Amino acid sequence: MKKILHPSSSRGYANHGWLEARHTFSFAGYHNPARTHFGVLRVLNDDIVAGGRGFGTHPHDNMEIVTILLEGAIEHRDSMGTTGIIRAGDVQVMSAGTGVEHSEVNPLPTEATNLLQIWVFTDRLGHTPRYDQRSFAAAERQGTWQYLVAPDMPGALAIHQQAWFARTELAPGQSLTYTPGRQGNGVYAFLIKGKATLAGETLGPRDGLAIQEATELTATGIERSDLLLLDVPMELPDYLHRAA
Repeated sequence: MKKILHPSSSRGYANHGWLEARHTFSFAGYHNPARTHFGVLRVLNDDIVAGGRGFGTHPHDNMEIVTILLEGAIEHRDSMGTTGIIRAGDVQVMSAGTGVEHSEVNPLPTEATNLLQIWVFTDRLGHTPRYDQRSFAAAERQGTWQYLVAPDMPGALAIHQQAWFARTELAPGQSLTYTPGRQGNGVYAFLIKGKATLAGETLGPRDGLAIQEATELTATGIERSDLLLLDVPMELPDYLHRAA
């Protein structure tokens, strides 16, 4: 097993007034040559958006974008004609494919919104853009894995990649084992809150742990903990090799 611990304090940081952003991987003005991606996991941003503010209309293409709402709400509008509000506990997926434009604005005038935005390299170029959104109850991840994203799994959202996103809430002393969904996948762990151990490492709030070559992982809560695992292919798709 190979492991690299990414303490919360090691992330990139930017304060734009209306947006407070922390970047696990290189993004925008933050560039760390040692942390540009983890396999096909390209972006893990931890954003706090001020009330009534947000991201104006902007384009994406050939990227799988997953948004996990931790607190507050975001109003989404896109060029596919999709409109709606994503609230705490909801997960949104947008396959940008051949191209899509969207905006994300906090509709709450005085309350901040906290979200995780995750970008995954798509498996191939040229997919038709698509959108999906679901609500995931906290009660259904107590002491068990709640799959937010997975290929062909009832209740989970799908993206164009062999990736599994699993979330759990552990009580102090409670342990749970995870098996990667695909041989050769790596697992990037992100502790949303609390204190826990995973693969022999102790994680605090917003710490990350990049794990490769593991066949089984055990997580144990030290304090009440909210843990997210991003189980992704480590090999980059062919189109990225061609571009290089």
